[in-house]
Amino acid sequence: MNKVLENPFYYLDNFHQVLQWISARYTDLLLDDERAFLAIFPSLPQSSRALFVRMVMRKGEYFRASKLVYAEIGDTHAAALPLAELGLIETDPALTLDQLFELLQKPEIGQVFELPPAQRALRKADQLEALRPLHPGEQRFSSCFGKAGARPEDHVYHILAQPLCDRLRLIFFGNTHQDWTEFVLSDLGIYQYEKVEFPPAARGFRSRQDIDHYLELAQCQQRFANGEALEEVLPALPTLGDDNEWLCSRRAKLLFQFAQHAERLRDWPLAHQLYAGCAYPGARARAVRVLEKDGRHADAFSLLRLAQQAPESEAERQQLLRIAPRLARQLGHAAPARAKPAPVRRIDLNLPPPTEPTYVEWVVREHLHRAEAPVYYVENALINSLFGLLCWDAVFCAIPGAFFHPFHRGPADLHSADFHQRRAPQFAACLAQLASDGYRDTIRHNFRAKAGIQSPFVFWETIDEELLELALACIPASHLACSFERILADVKANRSGFPDLIQFWPAEQRYTMIEVKGPGDRLQDNQLRWIDYCAEHQMPVAVCYLQWSD
Repeated sequence: MNKVLENPFYYLDNFHQVLQWISARYTDLLLDDERAFLAIFPSLPQSSRALFVRMVMRKGEYFRASKLVYAEIGDTHAAALPLAELGLIETDPALTLDQLFELLQKPEIGQVFELPPAQRALRKADQLEALRPLHPGEQRFSSCFGKAGARPEDHVYHILAQPLCDRLRLIFFGNTHQDWTEFVLSDLGIYQYEKVEFPPAARGFRSRQDIDHYLELAQCQQRFANGEALEEVLPALPTLGDDNEWLCSRRAKLLFQFAQHAERLRDWPLAHQLYAGCAYPGARARAVRVLEKDGRHADAFSLLRLAQQAPESEAERQQLLRIAPRLARQLGHAAPARAKPAPVRRIDLNLPPPTEPTYVEWVVREHLHRAEAPVYYVENALINSLFGLLCWDAVFCAIPGAFFHPFHRGPADLHSADFHQRRAPQFAACLAQLASDGYRDTIRHNFRAKAGIQSPFVFWETIDEELLELALACIPASHLACSFERILADVKANRSGFPDLIQFWPAEQRYTMIEVKGPGDRLQDNQLRWIDYCAEHQMPVAVCYLQWSD
């Protein structure tokens, strides 16, 4: 039996694990109140600690004792008193009408405010609007229920230490999207994570300023999501140094989102200013496009020519090639010559429509499938998984800033421009195995040894032993090498865009990848890039265009 089922205080143990982890690695970065909390919390009664963690793990900051009933804790109010004495929670806080409505059920509202039958029948939101002008101040929960005579034993607690706990959670995970459920999912075996060494240099936050900057970025992102104007949010965006790559990457991504919003508003000067000051992939091409939209064709053409001298990626090169002819026409220049893509095999199918709703990829798969030439729907799963299995040790090697807690699905710098460069020797050693039959043994070994462990590349739900063996038998090592090198050239962009299907001919040890397009569908940019790359490197690929026979 796992510890979640056999230990009723599993969540408290997990919380203590976080505190111990932070104490061992981040003491020098903590504020006085954080150090004090880490020192005093373990000395509290177990029931009090458990109640506190239960509140921390729930949404909101205000809780009713009647909603915090846990067998392992017992008397909720008795457990709450030591927390109140330390100032971690406030008992019977003053509440606004909106906060009170969050805590009350609809029948209780009618009782507390002595509503007439007509108002009791209203929706809760309408009751709130009707009562708001009559109750502009704050009142305590106990006073409301005292006069109503209902549930006099109930209490309300306001958790005052929630911001502190949020900071500790951020320090542990290095982000705000992972939470305490990671422990539970791991304990239940739903998620398994690779065990990685955590040297001191692997700390996600290297100074207190890093933590402050992360919180400032998160606040700017939330304000933007809440609809505040960019002019109000931008001044709060922190200026970062170059000593924390993943923080700089977060800031660049947020700045890119701001620029996109300005572009949607047709604020061309602001959009260009933001794109020009942003290092996020794709920002430079968008800056060219914004200059074009603003009628600044000469400036756009100059930036385009500069970018074409050293494109940041295949995606940027593709975008620039698309923009160049338009700008040339606007400026009266000769249209630039376009390279002719390598020929790609075309398959045209005319099939009766299915009797039940289904995907066109599955229709084509069933039509092409033969016992001697099986077809699989794999899309991005197969090549990525083969790459992830062969290069497992390189992906999960413990270099500074890659891993800093036990619940990483992949390296923190996975999408950084220098992801490959920072692990060049490790990836070189993995890919060198493709020169012999050793790569097959490595892939098979990791397929068994790492089964189910979270990976940014391996699709465990898609890859089974039969598909794996067919791929190893039919896809030449040289083709795998080409695919893996392209993935490493731009992990963020090149993990997607693979053809939908793959057909194997085991007796002939060959294969073909097939992209399927239904009626009215067209190839996307990342698909075009993969298809062109395959054709250029003599890797068998085809595009199947399906039409319905009626």
